[in-house]
Amino acid sequence: MSLQQPNMRLVVFGGGGTIGRPIVAEALSRNHYVIAADPFPDRIPLENPNLDIVKTDVYSVDKIAGLSRNADAVIVSHNPVWEQRDLFESVLKRYPFILEGVKEAQVPRILFVGEPATLFVQPGIRLMDTGLIGENSALRMLGAFYLDVLRHERDIDWVWFSPAANFIPTGRTGKYRLGEDDLIVGADGQSTISLEDYASALLDETDAPVHHRERFTIGY
Repeated sequence: MSLQQPNMRLVVFGGGGTIGRPIVAEALSRNHYVIAADPFPDRIPLENPNLDIVKTDVYSVDKIAGLSRNADAVIVSHNPVWEQRDLFESVLKRYPFILEGVKEAQVPRILFVGEPATLFVQPGIRLMDTGLIGENSALRMLGAFYLDVLRHERDIDWVWFSPAANFIPTGRTGKYRLGEDDLIVGADGQSTISLEDYASALLDETDAPVHHRERFTIGY
């Protein structure tokens, strides 16, 4: 009895992170072949014939290109800010390396795990303008990459998928709302989503692209 051939070949940078692990698991559940790259591979407690775990950082454009070559899409959930003291440098140096490496590998599509900081809470006012996010926050640094770099990128089809303001441990519900640039807030006044629902929605976008060179968001 032969094994079913994988549907897609995906590379997940940051596959061992809090968000990366559910993304890898979701991709495997859809019979995708996954290369999960992480500086701490022991954080990926998964075994699957379609999973290749690679220990790597993302400082080298050549290394990123080598891992990404022949991929159908690359998912970036790498979050160096939890491992580096210099938040600004870790994000604004590493993320362009990833972007350039993926482009060099001629991958058709790159999907970024985004942040809620740049979402609008009212016309003209982003969440990061409300004082609820510190000046040195990781979310603000990720938002700077989106606003200053990615929005101007025209050489690859990209997506920036911003989660709700808070992740909560509700597991997969399948009941969520998608939006574009406005923070999604529930009837209880809270902006929340689970890791599992986020991963599912991200893989839906990977499998059947709807958004191109734009941001979208999710929440209950």
